[in-house]
Amino acid sequence: MTHAPQQQPPAGPGEPDPKAADGQAPPGSADQLAAVAAELSAMAAEDHRAAPRANSADFADQLAWRRLTARHADRLAEIMDAHGWPTADRFGADAARAAWLIAQHADRQLDVQRRALRLLERAVADGLAARRELAFLQDRTLVNEGREQIYGTQIAGVRDGAPVPWPCRDPERMDERRAEVGIPPFTEYVAQFT
Repeated sequence: MTHAPQQQPPAGPGEPDPKAADGQAPPGSADQLAAVAAELSAMAAEDHRAAPRANSADFADQLAWRRLTARHADRLAEIMDAHGWPTADRFGADAARAAWLIAQHADRQLDVQRRALRLLERAVADGLAARRELAFLQDRTLVNEGREQIYGTQIAGVRDGAPVPWPCRDPERMDERRAEVGIPPFTEYVAQFT
């Protein structure tokens, strides 16, 4: 008598996928999360090295910066598809910070930036991410949408030697809102740029 092979039940939440026999770590496994964390950290390091190109007088440098941030935003979108927001509890603090930086610099991919903002809002509500990072990403997204920022974290330029923020909602309460999320007062914050 011949028995048919037994069907494996689908993997439950947090369980490895038994079908991942292609040598790749299944999504959500410790190896997969570590690989994604390393990739995010490498992208952030590349971002830091290339950041001076963003405002270069050389248009080729600016184009290289735009291509880099677009490539990183595309990859962050894939990571969010597979894993949601990369939180420190699952990916480590460095990778979570890297994901935030990549989202911050996804200025030309507002759909990715908005999605990252929604996922980060949920992570903050669940106690898995910091309100400070959320405030920066919220301001960045608002500025990119042509709206007033809330915390004054985004600098429009320099006037008379002093950094000037993009327009901010209710500016007389800006430092109060900044304090609520752990950001220093505006004058203290911009002093680091002068």
